[in-house]
Amino acid sequence: MAVKNKSEILLETGTNEIEIMEFKINNKLYGINVAKVREIMVAEPVTAMPLAHPVVEGVFKPRGTVITVVNLAKYLFGDEKTEDERDLFIVTNFNKMHIAFRVDSVEGIVRLSWTEIQKPDKTVSGGEEGVATGITEINGNLVVILDFEKIVSEIAPRTGIQAEDIMKLGERNTTELPIILAEDSILLSKMILECLHQAGFKNIIKFDNGQEAWDFLQTIKDEQALEEKVALVITDIEMPAMDGHRLTKLIKSNKLLKQLPVIIFSSLINDELYIKGKQIGADEQISKPEIGNLVEVIDHLLAKGSKKEMQQVNN
Repeated sequence: MAVKNKSEILLETGTNEIEIMEFKINNKLYGINVAKVREIMVAEPVTAMPLAHPVVEGVFKPRGTVITVVNLAKYLFGDEKTEDERDLFIVTNFNKMHIAFRVDSVEGIVRLSWTEIQKPDKTVSGGEEGVATGITEINGNLVVILDFEKIVSEIAPRTGIQAEDIMKLGERNTTELPIILAEDSILLSKMILECLHQAGFKNIIKFDNGQEAWDFLQTIKDEQALEEKVALVITDIEMPAMDGHRLTKLIKSNKLLKQLPVIIFSSLINDELYIKGKQIGADEQISKPEIGNLVEVIDHLLAKGSKKEMQQVNN
């Protein structure tokens, strides 16, 4: 069955809300952003694939589309989950991929503010290798929101950010123009920073969520300070405290800051969310893990900004 009518999800963009789907594995509660979910299906027979990752059950083909099935219990606990006729597949769509995750049950959907979701402590989440992207309380129960991008990139590293994409761009100049990066994933932000530094962007100011980035931007009081402190903003969408859509909306609604180019760099750039991003004023939206494309877009927007400054000086 289809999970959602996408036109009804997060009707107003930039409200800093998220809809979480709760599901159970081994009687434990977990969550996934509804924006990642394409549909829920009763588990179907799966065809095993040779030399696949141990947690990959194989593939199935609903309505003509071949979809990989991941045994989430085996990934999380190392257990060989016994297949049950009551099992469900959560069929996801992110990073331009369709992947199904086997779960025991789906409990429901709850709408929350990102302020209600906390980043797990490193001692609990396992530091950079942790698979929990957030923890929240729903109806008196703690729900762990899983980092599905990390799960997939660990199973299939080629689906993640690739440093060699930067090398393909050839020899590049360096720049000290200040660029803000708002990204909550420790592992992904490390990879993005390394790639951007390799691409010649030497002055990256990193924040763990949109709220921290917005607090910094609010310290800028005039146009001269703006030019000195930030030339461009790159933001993820899914972040505790404040998401990237809310951050973008705040920037583009601010008289001083609205001239700042904002790039949304997220695994959730589908047709519906692309429209929402345009509605709140995002200058560009790029799907992870397209790091080479991100670099080229940064080049374009910074060059465009420099050209505008030159015209203002000449006038």
